Amino acid sequence: MAEALTIARPYAEAVFRLAKTKNALSAWSDMLQLAATVTSDERIRALIGNPKISAKHLGELLLGICGNKLSIEGCNFILLLIENARVELLPQVRDLFEQLKTQHEGVLEAKVISAFAMSDLQLKNLVAGLEAKFKRKIEAKVSINKELIGGVKIEIGDEVLDASVRGKLEAMSIALKS
Repeated sequence: MAEALTIARPYAEAVFRLAKTKNALSAWSDMLQLAATVTSDERIRALIGNPKISAKHLGELLLGICGNKLSIEGCNFILLLIENARVELLPQVRDLFEQLKTQHEGVLEAKVISAFAMSDLQLKNLVAGLEAKFKRKIEAKVSINKELIGGVKIEIGDEVLDASVRGKLEAMSIALKS
């Protein structure tokens, strides 16, 4: 996984620079989302790894599926990835592009993992507290994991804030063993 991200990063950075200079971050976000969705399909993935399928044929197929939803630059980018045998990295390129876009826009993405469903008020208060702590706008994506027992676990970038019952129990277990 780390190797795929390492390989995908220069592509994402190049696309981000292009999108920023053309003032087309949103359009590129949509194009990358579409292309990543198409290449994530299991039937397309089988063709990507198939040595019997030429790069030209694969390019025509992908561009045909995407239709007119890709700009000329978007089509050229897909063809470049196919030519360099990197088209399978489109989901990672999309994810890295989105990270660069949110950083540029001053927004941090927070993955909030909760033991139980959160009300709108609870989420609003949590986001307000995170925005005060990080001094940036926070975009929260909430998921539920009952294994946390209670509380929440928050991932922002490479920082993890674990306020779950499970996390506290594990910390207590480590402290008792020391």
